[in-house]
Amino acid sequence: MDLATVIGMLGAIGFVVMAMLMGGSMSMFIDVPSTLIVFGGTLFVVLSQFTLGQFFGAGKVAGKAFMFKIDTPEELIEKIVEMADAARKGGFLALEEAEISNPFMQKGVDMLVDGHDIEVVRETLAKDISMTTDRHDFGISIFKGMGDVAPAMGMIGTLIGLVAMLSNMDDPKAIGPAMAVALLTTLYGAFLANVICLPIAVKLGNRAAEEKLNQSLVLDGIVGIADGQNPRVIEGILKNYLAASKRGAAEEE
Repeated sequence: MDLATVIGMLGAIGFVVMAMLMGGSMSMFIDVPSTLIVFGGTLFVVLSQFTLGQFFGAGKVAGKAFMFKIDTPEELIEKIVEMADAARKGGFLALEEAEISNPFMQKGVDMLVDGHDIEVVRETLAKDISMTTDRHDFGISIFKGMGDVAPAMGMIGTLIGLVAMLSNMDDPKAIGPAMAVALLTTLYGAFLANVICLPIAVKLGNRAAEEKLNQSLVLDGIVGIADGQNPRVIEGILKNYLAASKRGAAEEE
């Protein structure tokens, strides 16, 4: 579980709720028409921008912002160097029994063992990286879309409330509820966008970048093994994917 996402989001929600409670009863911040305008309107507007499959798949993608397990680059480098050493001693068939937990790496190794040309392996893995990136981009764009649309729907609700208020100026009792709709839709829109949707979109972008870096590292490692490069040379090349501070630590190990 990503504690930063959970703690950050719950903390933000907690402070907002605390401010509401300090300002009075929670019931004064609940309005059904405002909820329908912002939450319902946002969902359906964003739905119109994507296919049903892409839209409903966003829920699964959002899970990566909270639950996400990924190999560290150091672990991948260690495994690739180990396989490079095995391949130099026993050929590509020696990799057939290798225990590989990373599916992308397993795919590349399987292609080497099956005797595919290095260019075919390179193009296939590069295409896989591109398609994975595209899938991530759809999930990210859906939550970014919600982050953009929610404040706009809040503004629409505000205008509706103002129109209702101005059309009933002769009835003092109607002014309060109409003004509540006007203000609460703005609040709901800002809350939905800045506390939920945009943080998830940013976190998903970070996850996508991490996965792409790992896949690029694996691709270079598989190509190095296919070319028969010295394991130490492959290790040196792959360490370029590490932050400068981690390169030195890896070399000391």
